[in-house]
Amino acid sequence: MSTLVTMPKNGKDLSKKRNVATLPSLSSWVDNFFENNLGTEFMSNFNTGITLPAVNIKETNDQFVLELAIPGMKKSDFSIEVDNKILSISSEVKTENQMEESTYTRREFGYSSFKRTFTLPDTVESDRVNAHYRDGILLVMLPKREEAKQKPPKRIEIK
Repeated sequence: MSTLVTMPKNGKDLSKKRNVATLPSLSSWVDNFFENNLGTEFMSNFNTGITLPAVNIKETNDQFVLELAIPGMKKSDFSIEVDNKILSISSEVKTENQMEESTYTRREFGYSSFKRTFTLPDTVESDRVNAHYRDGILLVMLPKREEAKQKPPKRIEIK
């Protein structure tokens, strides 16, 4: 670890000349904090929640498909709702473990949640939205209205 203060040599007075370069910089102080594993152990207890899952959106001729990468969950952990052209995908998971031993009781618990919302275009048939969860990927299918589907080109004959 860096030293905070340099001791004067040969009895020189530090009050006359301050050497700022001998003080540790904020970045080296933070680096030292994390090098001792104190920082990572401290942070690991607070980094157990889910961040916003990554989303891919594909458009086909018949539908939009949302792919969300959310591994380690069950189908029952998700809530998917469509309300007034707003698609909401959320999850809230609480875990609690309790171990009892002869001299003490230890309880560990966790909480994680997320919520993503999307504004649906008018072309989506909101009554027919469906979803599947498999291998850590949540797929949400948003079918298009019939009039919004792209039709093949039509050849028009001249009369």
